[in-house]
Amino acid sequence: MSGDGIDGGDPGGGTYTLLVELAAPAAIAVGALGEQRLDAGVYAYTGSALGPGGFSRVDRHRRTARGEHGVRHWHVDHLLGHPATRIDRVVRSVGADVECAVAARLPAGPVDGFGASDCGCPSHLAAGADSLDAFAARIRDAHEASVAALGGDGATERGASESGTRVDVVAGE
Repeated sequence: MSGDGIDGGDPGGGTYTLLVELAAPAAIAVGALGEQRLDAGVYAYTGSALGPGGFSRVDRHRRTARGEHGVRHWHVDHLLGHPATRIDRVVRSVGADVECAVAARLPAGPVDGFGASDCGCPSHLAAGADSLDAFAARIRDAHEASVAALGGDGATERGASESGTRVDVVAGE
């Protein structure tokens, strides 16, 4: 695992999946999705970091999970803001726009529409029945398969091409 907690240094950003551990069952109000009941376990949230700041969005998620950032803008903020959650690690496809492709390769989500209000995906939150390490391997496989499906050259789902595409794993919190 690499990373020093600062993800803004990768120009262009890419796609990321947060591996989140929920230590106890929780009822979480998720904006327009309403109150959602989640079992204790491991979850994966897949998002995009292609806009301004790139992977600095992951740093914001880390601050939310540590209780240092109280703004709840995205669905995932509501999950990460719960005190029973922690980000175990982050799998990234640097230089690739494969958010929906990765989400489609992961298990069905426990909340319809979670993180998917701007696309046609059922959900960008997946529930894992595996251990943390096994689920992390499954997430990495989903990223690698999604990048490979693009030809491995950094092409995005929208057809643009970027150099330096790679899949890596960085520290969670």
